Amino acid sequence: MIPTPDGRQALPAALRSYLEELVARAESVCGAHLVSVVAVGSLALDDYRQGRSDVDVTVVVDSSSPGAALHDLAGALSHPHLHCPAPGLELVVYEEGFAGRPSGEAGYLLDLNTGPMLANKASFDPAESPGFWYVIDRSVAHQAGFTLFGRPARDVIATPERPELLAAISASIREHSDGEGHLADNRVLNGCRSVAYCRTGRWMAKRHAAEEVAGAEKDFRPLIEAAVRSFERPRSSPIPLPSGEVQAFLARVRERVEETARETET
Repeated sequence: MIPTPDGRQALPAALRSYLEELVARAESVCGAHLVSVVAVGSLALDDYRQGRSDVDVTVVVDSSSPGAALHDLAGALSHPHLHCPAPGLELVVYEEGFAGRPSGEAGYLLDLNTGPMLANKASFDPAESPGFWYVIDRSVAHQAGFTLFGRPARDVIATPERPELLAAISASIREHSDGEGHLADNRVLNGCRSVAYCRTGRWMAKRHAAEEVAGAEKDFRPLIEAAVRSFERPRSSPIPLPSGEVQAFLARVRERVEETARETET
């Protein structure tokens, strides 16, 4: 049974059942090699929205885990073999030694994307993927990871060093500026979350970050508020946002991140 930690929103019943089955299958495939299963992303930050948010999960296995188990795990958890009740599952597997030390690299053993609204992908080579998303996710996991199985997230997943994390945030903003494959509201709200992290040193839910940034960035408040309204809708029916304003806001975010990086260096 997966608990609901104090202070977090209750998980939808379908999602709770899904996570319980995911953990059971991970235990069945990995056996004694399974160290931890941790919910990250919106689940960790208490910002999960049914019909909008993906399920983000980090799995940690010990160094003696056989490579064949990774392929078996990808098969056992892939949609529709295991029906995903969210738009998608983004699951990453790390070896315990790598996860436990700060790193600016992708470093995964398996990166699995699957679900009704995600193209199926199972990568076993971290060189195939840009590293910044994994760096950010490990930072979120260390701060707020919701442990579904095994050792606590903070004990097994190290946060990257601040310069490497800021470099990852900057790279994520560059990708969102390109826009390809990302909803406009998510691009804006990820930008807000990045600025809020630079100011506070902590990750927060996208909507909370939006409130904070909208109060300080008066020129972009209408855009940010529109992004929040769009984020409340299902992923299939977002509110269109002006592309020029989105680009201008993300340019402002890049300035903020670069300022923070320079301050870190001094």
